[in-house]
Amino acid sequence: MMLDYNSLLLALGVSAACLAVTLMGSWLARRAETVLLTATIGLVLVVSGIFVYSAYVNTPDKWLGVANFVLFQAGFAAIWGAGHQFCTGRLSFVSIFLRALAAMAFSVPPMISGYDGLAFMAENLAIAFLLFATARQYWLARAEAPAPILGITGLYTLTAISFVLCSAVLISDGKLVLGKAPNNWAEDLSLAVCIAGMTGIGALSLALHQWRLAARHRLEAITDPLTGLLNRRALFDEYGTRPMGTTTAVIVFDIDHFKSVNDRFGHAAGDHVLKVFAAELLAHCRAGDTAARLGGEEFALVMKEIMPGRAELAAERIRRAFEAREIPVDGETLKCTVSVGVAPGRSNALDFDAMLSAADKALYAAKRGGRNRVELAGYLQAVPVEASRTAS
Repeated sequence: MMLDYNSLLLALGVSAACLAVTLMGSWLARRAETVLLTATIGLVLVVSGIFVYSAYVNTPDKWLGVANFVLFQAGFAAIWGAGHQFCTGRLSFVSIFLRALAAMAFSVPPMISGYDGLAFMAENLAIAFLLFATARQYWLARAEAPAPILGITGLYTLTAISFVLCSAVLISDGKLVLGKAPNNWAEDLSLAVCIAGMTGIGALSLALHQWRLAARHRLEAITDPLTGLLNRRALFDEYGTRPMGTTTAVIVFDIDHFKSVNDRFGHAAGDHVLKVFAAELLAHCRAGDTAARLGGEEFALVMKEIMPGRAELAAERIRRAFEAREIPVDGETLKCTVSVGVAPGRSNALDFDAMLSAADKALYAAKRGGRNRVELAGYLQAVPVEASRTAS
């Protein structure tokens, strides 16, 4: 049985080591995925603990037991940290350290005092707690990719239960001093569950990070890198040629004299102006509205469930807010304006491309009319700057 137990330990150590190498390779290929590095560090600590524990099985010295406890609990705390980082996007060294320290404080003193049976009870419970906490982190993030994340959550939970069983068997035996490594059916079962769990968690984690990478590529393909708004492609993918309802409006914005900003202050200053306008546009978006950069200094806003007459008022608020912005550039204060074309919904429904074209024509009418104004598409009345200021 001891030979079988050592074989299981060796298999677990090799399985965890292979997973650590795989995750490290994945992190080297995608340095931005630092959660892979955090998980790798945790696994390296756990693998080190497995081999120290293997030495303890053969020579039950209390300091080998202490070293095993420290490595295991630091490793599982780091693995919890990887789960927390996956869920929140933040790596908290303090939280990892405090959890590892609490687990060690729970199990190390009994081992040093010679109560190794009590120490193993405490260690198994501490590891189970860290694994349950890790499972909870993935459970909280399950909406991102339900199938693989629920699988990871289940495997962490199952592994945690196996450690609870190890502790329960030791508690039922009631031996505070063992003088050797625990050897019972629960230990064998836990090792088998850990081997299967490690393999499953590894496969699902790699699949999950591949899914994340693909999702990031999809997001980059539809996002304007400068402003963070949707790009023209994404806007057409969203609305295509489908008919737009009578309560939908399309608004197009173009920053006035933008070329002169680039010529006078440089393209970095021009980029800053674009980002300022994009922020202003987002600040005035409602839930369900879609803001996008069409290209250059031209932007679009699609407003849904908008009452007649409200789209031009919203456009005017954005125009005035941007006009009021003081933009610091190279020690100077720059003020810019924007011209706007609005295509409200019609009773005879138009498709998105036709409404965008109508808003674009209204925009150029606003340009010809003196810039820094809102113009409505077609026969609808323009909203000049002077009139809007008088109304306000």
